[in-house]
Amino acid sequence: MKWFLDLFSSSLGRKVLMALTGLFLILFLAVHLAGNLQLLKDDGGKAFNIYADFMGHNPLIQFVSKGNFAFILLHAIWGIMLTVKNRKARGPVGYAISNKSSVWASRNMGVLGTLILIFLVIHLKDFYGQAHFGSLSTQVYEGKEVTDLYTQVAYWFKVEWYVILYVVCMGALAFHLWHGFTSAFQSLGLNHLKYNPVISFVGKTFAVVVPIAFAIIPIFMYLGITI
Repeated sequence: MKWFLDLFSSSLGRKVLMALTGLFLILFLAVHLAGNLQLLKDDGGKAFNIYADFMGHNPLIQFVSKGNFAFILLHAIWGIMLTVKNRKARGPVGYAISNKSSVWASRNMGVLGTLILIFLVIHLKDFYGQAHFGSLSTQVYEGKEVTDLYTQVAYWFKVEWYVILYVVCMGALAFHLWHGFTSAFQSLGLNHLKYNPVISFVGKTFAVVVPIAFAIIPIFMYLGITI
């Protein structure tokens, strides 16, 4: 156990921890986006409610998602601690810096992460908390009663300040991912001249496409656009 604590109290250990938990964040975003896109279907929320019910009651999904949430929270808290520590020491941020275009993002990873964490807390309170601990209405599909989470989401995505906050935070997420995706691989030692361009391309594509897709959802729902 001592070697484990020593590892994660070292500079290298902190980088590895941030990289590993960051990869869990990337996995969470990919799965979460696939589900959230169901909100844009013109079916009165049926597809999204069925998806949310499956995610909320499948034992395996629940086990994985709770672990994922724990890693994301650890990533955010550890990132804030690293930012404070590094600024006091005037040292580099606890990520590997891949290129000059990532300098601004790398220097502000803690600030961006803090903004994302605040948004995540609000987001979980309004949606996850209400779905599991609130008193939302239900809908019946093919004889099965499910929680009507769609109505809760539709309500908040008609609130102008919430939509603006959501879009701004997706911008912060884009900058966070722009630097964090590729630097996570570098911090784990997965650094090879042959594969670096591929990792960089995938990372930057993910950093642009995923936040934009997330941001489009509340904008479309606010404007009443369905697909």
